[in-house]
Amino acid sequence: MITLTYRIETSESIEALAAKIASDQSTGTFVALPGETEELKARVAARVLAIRHLPEALQPSIPEAGNGPFKRADVDIGFPFDAIGTDLSALMTIAIGGTYSIKGLSGIRIVDMKLPDDYRGAHPGPQFGVAGSRKLTGVEGRPIIGTIVKPALGLRPHETAAMVGELIAAGVDFIKDDEKLMSPTYSPLAERVKAIMPLILDYEQKTGKKVMYAFGISHADPDVMMRNHDLVAKAGGNCAVVNINSIGFGGMAYLRKRSSLVLHAHRNGWDILTRHPGLGMDFKVWQQFWRLLGVDQFQINGIASKYWEPDDSFIRSFEAVTTPIFSPDDCALPVAGSGQWGGQAPETYQRTGRTVDLLYLCGGGIVSHPDGPGAGVRAVQQAWQAAVDGIPLARFALKHPELARSIEKFGDGKAA
Repeated sequence: MITLTYRIETSESIEALAAKIASDQSTGTFVALPGETEELKARVAARVLAIRHLPEALQPSIPEAGNGPFKRADVDIGFPFDAIGTDLSALMTIAIGGTYSIKGLSGIRIVDMKLPDDYRGAHPGPQFGVAGSRKLTGVEGRPIIGTIVKPALGLRPHETAAMVGELIAAGVDFIKDDEKLMSPTYSPLAERVKAIMPLILDYEQKTGKKVMYAFGISHADPDVMMRNHDLVAKAGGNCAVVNINSIGFGGMAYLRKRSSLVLHAHRNGWDILTRHPGLGMDFKVWQQFWRLLGVDQFQINGIASKYWEPDDSFIRSFEAVTTPIFSPDDCALPVAGSGQWGGQAPETYQRTGRTVDLLYLCGGGIVSHPDGPGAGVRAVQQAWQAAVDGIPLARFALKHPELARSIEKFGDGKAA
């Protein structure tokens, strides 16, 4: 049995709407049809397993739904495995399907999904995940500290390489292309790889440390995306940014089967699915598809994000990607980003269970440091050391000038 939990909102009967969802998403038709036997329904029809009523809503999630109050409930609906199998496109079709079209609903959101053991091993899952990311970066006992090349658009390959060189020299662990940067005419992927990889390989030869650089390889054509992948791999790269919503399930499956790179997932467009609390789909559900398909690192947001997402939502996302679906090997490395600098390190550390198993990704928080990107890297490293040691940042900064300058610039929460 595959169990999906729907948060239903309606001015009508919760029980009737729950039954309709179960029917419409499996064997149900508008009128009885030849062959639609009771035996068939018993074998493959979805069924309502549980209803947990919630407080009523005064306003509808869908504005045209009329006047309240509106009944709300979390409804578990079970789908027989034989009706879906392990095809994730079939699962997504049935999870969403025509559910959002059903009359009488003023709101509906998919808030949970539990998969049967039949899915164990049916999809490749992460190739590298947490352990592989640590091994390739050589980072143990602390977060992997990363940054994004900024500005996102406009830098030419040699300009990008100049910034990368300074970041590498400062001891950064991870650098990535912004998700918007793929292969524009002013910075073709091939030229960017050619400019950046020699710096990384030279530093590795001198120090033994190989900075992980994630090149943007996304493309709607899977064959082109694989050629992008091969370009990076042949040059000695070990990571790629993949815009998962843009390439889709098929593109991701095609890439993962052939990939030798760490796949860093950017969840571009996820907000469309989830920003309204009464509509769409929770990240807890959505991220399972991508982990099964094989993403290794999952970019979420962070504490005090520059975007709309509240801190509690970030914590739920963090918990989601680090909770095994079937085993710890299917967990992705959580990537905290979006307006991050060293200032969020203490709260991030405390609220994620005092773990250092994450990639802490700072854009402006590193590259816009008043003393340059190198000082920005050191400031974030210092902030995390203070967080783990339980020392207030202000006190730690007294003996660490890079952190002090970072607090001076970013402390009001506006600049990073």
